[in-house]
Amino acid sequence: MATLLEVSGVSVTFDGFRAINNLSIAMAEPELRAVIGPNGAGKTTFMDIVTGKTRPDEGRVLWTERQIDLLKLSESQIATAGIGRKFQKPTVFEDQSVRDNLAMALANKRGPLSVLMWKASAADRARIQDLAEEVGLAARLDHRAGHLSHGQKQWLEIGMLLAQDPRLLLVDEPAAGMTPAEREHTTALLTRAARSRAVMVIEHDMEFIRRLDCRVTVLHEGSVLAEGSLDHVTQDQQVIDVYLGR
Repeated sequence: MATLLEVSGVSVTFDGFRAINNLSIAMAEPELRAVIGPNGAGKTTFMDIVTGKTRPDEGRVLWTERQIDLLKLSESQIATAGIGRKFQKPTVFEDQSVRDNLAMALANKRGPLSVLMWKASAADRARIQDLAEEVGLAARLDHRAGHLSHGQKQWLEIGMLLAQDPRLLLVDEPAAGMTPAEREHTTALLTRAARSRAVMVIEHDMEFIRRLDCRVTVLHEGSVLAEGSLDHVTQDQQVIDVYLGR
């Protein structure tokens, strides 16, 4: 597996508080990775840096085998380069159907001007069907997104991101608020997605992470505290002291 994302020696300070402290993380492609840690560990700030929302004070963020410096790109350029981000609260067009939400995601891939003139081709319609099946919403293509359950909205948003064909998918606390059945479906969805791309999941639910069965990175005070299998990191005394013991 080749390295897709390389974060090296990154630090950022907000009003005297060092949110990220000499952080170094690498992601391969394909790979599924879980990131855990106590509140304030720097998990969200790390994602903000990778997606261009926050600029670090120092360090490097390199992308793909071409070693593209993400710190020189805007948020939209980073998204176009192949990094998709899903926030904890689903953001879908609730008045539109599932089909229309997925269609708009496909259209957005073509740029703002062409979207105005865009009409779905047969290939686009087939892709929308494939995406709906992939996220488990094929039977609800013509339902309004606002009528979906919380978990189904999460799946729809993941489908909208997959429509952009990202090489790295960043997912923030996908299991929050889901039923056990929805969590099981989400586990399968993310595991499948990681077969062909890098998927990084921030999560607090240890049982959900165990189901993902992937490498785990533990952040604490803006740095990597431990890394390895879930069994490995949960037996680390420092991890127990700062996170699991709380």
